[in-house]
Amino acid sequence: MDNIVTINSKKIKVSNLDKIFWPAEKYTKGDLIEYYIKISGYILPYLKNKPHTLVRMPNGINKKGFYQKNTENTPEWIKTKKIYSESNDEFINYLVCTDIVSLIYMVNLGCIDINPWFSRVNRLDNPDFLAIDLDPLNISFEKVKETALAVKEVLDMAKAAGFCKTSGATGIHIYVPLGGKYKFDKVRGFAEVLAHHVHNLLPDITSIERIPAKRRKKVYIDYLQNSRGQTLAAPYCVRPKPHAPVSTPLKWDEVKKISSPEEFNIKTIHKRLSKNGDLFSGALGKGIDILKCLKNLEKAA
Repeated sequence: MDNIVTINSKKIKVSNLDKIFWPAEKYTKGDLIEYYIKISGYILPYLKNKPHTLVRMPNGINKKGFYQKNTENTPEWIKTKKIYSESNDEFINYLVCTDIVSLIYMVNLGCIDINPWFSRVNRLDNPDFLAIDLDPLNISFEKVKETALAVKEVLDMAKAAGFCKTSGATGIHIYVPLGGKYKFDKVRGFAEVLAHHVHNLLPDITSIERIPAKRRKKVYIDYLQNSRGQTLAAPYCVRPKPHAPVSTPLKWDEVKKISSPEEFNIKTIHKRLSKNGDLFSGALGKGIDILKCLKNLEKAA
């Protein structure tokens, strides 16, 4: 059964609000939509004017979902952008999030987590930030935290600002603000330098090997995400995991104290935001000077 939600004078058709998305917790699709409406003021700065890859899970977290890049038959108030894909040798019509209305449109399609590009439609080749994705394979979350703090150590050596958040799953994401000043190739090159420095600090528990078989029982320091068209789960989005965890920004002195990413979820995040506000806003700031940071690393080495 369809329902109509009116947001900013636009009427959005939403469906199956009683469908269970989290069976153990009995959270419904309606609960998810309510969450995103409530969190919209915090999450939208990280989504606006960016193309999105839709990760649709219309039957909840225990059923197989699917990826969707190409969108069609969208309402006239949904913005889209045709972007040429070299790998597919065709133009893909991406959905572009512009406001709370387009956010809820995505959620109604079954998007539990929200996956924006690093760059905006007016500067597709220039990301807002650099990201280091710490992705563990058969290794404890304690080692992920240790690696995150090593990233902080390297960023301090470079005199570069860094902002961390839980991935909402088993990893941690660290963002470095760029302000759209650099092309992806230069950003990825700097991210690779950072990854090598971190790996040198913790060679026994980290890896920069892309092939999973070569990095078992390691924390993968993924710098290759810094490429056009790549996505990461946005700050404050819900992840399709038990307990409905939220990708949550952290203070650096909190990293050691986290017992599990699941402690940050759709039931706990609002109290945290009331206390701390948006700890991640600096990731969208003016941005670092990559050349100066490289020189600082050379001096510190």
